[in-house]
Order: sequence, then structure tokens, then C-alpha cells
Amino acid sequence: MFSDSKYSNILTIVLIIIVILILGLIAFVGYDMYRKYSIDNDAKNFMDQYDESMRNFMIQKDDDNVEEPSDEPSGGNTVIDIGQIDDGTSSGGQSSGSNKNKPTYKGFGVLGRIEIPKTGVDYPILDEVTIKSLEVSVAYYYGPGLNKVGNTTISGHNYRNGAFFGKNKQLSNGDIIYITDYETGTKVAYTIYNIYRTTENDGEYVTRDTAGKREISLTTCTDDSKGRLIIWAKEQ
Repeated sequence: MFSDSKYSNILTIVLIIIVILILGLIAFVGYDMYRKYSIDNDAKNFMDQYDESMRNFMIQKDDDNVEEPSDEPSGGNTVIDIGQIDDGTSSGGQSSGSNKNKPTYKGFGVLGRIEIPKTGVDYPILDEVTIKSLEVSVAYYYGPGLNKVGNTTISGHNYRNGAFFGKNKQLSNGDIIYITDYETGTKVAYTIYNIYRTTENDGEYVTRDTAGKREISLTTCTDDSKGRLIIWAKEQ
């Protein structure tokens, strides 16, 4: 009787431990999914609000530019530079301090937007790579600037829940990446043509020559965090 009772107690303890582990796993997975939903939702709300503000700005600008007919030549079409919205001056570059009035997202300046339809990526591109900035979005790492001639590198975390560049391993040659530059309002489509893994010390992809073409490189860590997954894409 004592032996049966002891065995029953041990079995009960084991079952309790198993239930606790299962509940813990469910809670962990649930939190991971909620975190990705929160990240994606925050990013979408920011960009929707920014797009709406730009539309309103353009409408207001058009209204302000309405003039009485004149016999003098107009001198051509007016091009509005988004980078000039706040202070009337062009930023002239895309470094962290290039435009003090650039839009901000969670305390970081925003240079533009990246969209990858195949993996559902749609995030603001922050203006600097730091530990904190990569926790809230992807970021401009190195290069001439968004949608400028040369190779511009964008960095993002490979999160297990698929946020940021967590699904880059699902991309293939021929897939499309869209980059919108908030300085000029231009949106450019890039086609992926090279995907490879390399060591974390390899930085040749950052300064590679593009022969006068506009290209981008996406960089993130591999699943085991021992290397880097690199994607090259060129303007269509």
C-alpha cells in the first residue's frame, strides 16, 4: 500500500510538472505572437498616419499655390520635396542628423519605408543602427542613402516570431522589395538576385560596387546567430 501511494504521488508530481511546462510553452508562444502583432500594428499605424499627413500636406500645398492667371511663363512644374516640409530646406543626405525635422518613430528618425510583399514586411526604415533601434524596426546601416545610386545596406533582426527580417530566409531570387524614400517621396522596386550566408566578420557586401546602379543589401543574422544572411537586390 505504501509503495502504491508513493508511486501515485510521484506520478501526480510528474503530471503537474508536465502541465506547468505545457502552460509555460503556450504562454511563451502566445507572447511571441502578440509581440509580433504589436510590432507590426505599431509600424502600420505610424506609416498610415504619415501617408495621411503627406496627402493632407500636398492638398494644402496645392491650395496655397493657386494663383491668378498670369501672362508670364510658369517656369515648369513644381516638385515638392518631402524633406522640405518642415523647414523649407533639403536635407542633402540621410545620416542621423541630416534633417532635424524628419519624422520620428519611437524616438528614432525615419528615412523611409520597406515593403516585401512575399513575407509581409512593411516597416519604417530608421536612420541609425543601434541596439535600441533594431528592437523597434529595421534601420539604415551604410551607403549613399535610400534610392540613391550605389549600394545601400539595411539591417534588421531575425526574430523567431517572424518580425523584421525573421522571414528573409523564405525569399528567393526574383522576389520584389519596395523602398520608399521619405526625403523625396520616391518609391523604387528592387528585384532580388543574390542570397547567401557569410560570416559576421564579412563586410564586403556593404561597400560593393554597383556599376552606377541603384541597389540594396539586406543583412540579418542566421537562425543560429553564427553568421549573416545577405540579400542583394537591384532596381527594376
